[in-house]
Amino acid sequence: MMYDCSKEFLKFYQRHVVLPAEQQNHLRKKRRLNINRLKKGLEEYNEEKGTDFKIAEERIQGSMAMHTIVQNDSNDFDIDVGIVFEADNLADRGAESIRNMFRNALERKTNTFTDEPEVKTSCVRLKYSEGYHVDFAIFKRHKEYEWDDEFTYEHAGNKWSIRDIKALEEWFSQKIKEKGIELRQLVRLSKMFCKSRDTWGTMPSGLIQTVICEELFDDGHERIDETFYYTMKNIVHRLSYNLEVKAPVDNNRLLTTRQIDLELMERWKNKLESCLKKLDVLFDDNCTYKNAITAWHDFFNHSYWKDIQDSSLNELLSTKKSNDYDKTEQFIEDLYPAINEKYYVKIDCRVTGKGFSLIPITKYLEKFDSRFNKFIPSNFEVRCEIDETNCPSYDKVLWKVKNVGNEAKKRNCIRGQIEERGKSITEPTSFVGPHYIECYLIKDSVCVAIGHVDVPIGENN
Repeated sequence: MMYDCSKEFLKFYQRHVVLPAEQQNHLRKKRRLNINRLKKGLEEYNEEKGTDFKIAEERIQGSMAMHTIVQNDSNDFDIDVGIVFEADNLADRGAESIRNMFRNALERKTNTFTDEPEVKTSCVRLKYSEGYHVDFAIFKRHKEYEWDDEFTYEHAGNKWSIRDIKALEEWFSQKIKEKGIELRQLVRLSKMFCKSRDTWGTMPSGLIQTVICEELFDDGHERIDETFYYTMKNIVHRLSYNLEVKAPVDNNRLLTTRQIDLELMERWKNKLESCLKKLDVLFDDNCTYKNAITAWHDFFNHSYWKDIQDSSLNELLSTKKSNDYDKTEQFIEDLYPAINEKYYVKIDCRVTGKGFSLIPITKYLEKFDSRFNKFIPSNFEVRCEIDETNCPSYDKVLWKVKNVGNEAKKRNCIRGQIEERGKSITEPTSFVGPHYIECYLIKDSVCVAIGHVDVPIGENN
């Protein structure tokens, strides 16, 4: 039997693998900011060139859409955005021509960037100096017949090719429903492993890892550490005889079309096989807690496991510490495993108290910055409601109020439960901390939009 490290494994996943809400919101803001840059650049391009290009749809794609993005110390995040035009609007222009036009429009509003937008085969890439980048994939849509319910989409790659723009996200949502939240956990953990050593270089894409993790998912175990281990063993076995990977949609198009793709698959297989051998000790009858923690450290190469090694065993195994607190936070992907964040929602957050009339939180922080150092005093009141959204309809709104910081832990009041509370909520500013509030729009049991607002609370002057 495999040594049980499931509690430590789950803590590692929650604290060091899942991207914190604040960082997820930061990426959402970057996505919206660059879509707005593109729109303004298109307006300028149209005015200069006498054209009339208009965006018909904006779609979140990739790991952000599937909620499989992970923490990354190098900030090497991929923000994938699908930009759709009406086919008639593009006339007969070729795929490469449209990508070049797109780059021209984007470049007009990104002249402060160190690198110019880059035209790649499948997208136009905008790089940030911090390390992450935005990939704009370009599509056009049309209907074969006026009475068709759905559009046909074509992707601007090497040439225009038919592509189901929403199929991957819908496929993954369906697989999560069938196999449970463990599948999303496995994909995140696999990505964490693949980026665990800088010396390894490039590894297979997140999409390829997602497809393979689903294909080889081993659901015969109750513990997450066991499920992960045996799924990774399945992956090594599969890649030993077949390195090719096909998309589960778009007529099973091949994802490993180049020789370099196959080389990356071989690298993944070799590194995974080598590191899995470090876990053999977990099956030794004489395996100790220290042996097990050391093995997982050698596998993930992460400081979390080293910190456990260096801590006192008695402290680690104690049932209650002086600074312990109830882990009451809930995560939307656990309550609604099917997430398709294809819409955006903006929260209107206002504060009032101590002689101040109701004022937007951003204006308050700007106006009274020198007095409160960009913090809201305690004993104020925060009111939040939906400001705007491009979601045409939804069944319900859920809210999450998360208290962050040492004071929240000391008071055993981190909260973070996700609750249905209508379209608006009111909360007191009780104590110090960089707190935040999120709202979630639910349609047909799928989370289709997430809004976030920071609520920093400071000491009273």
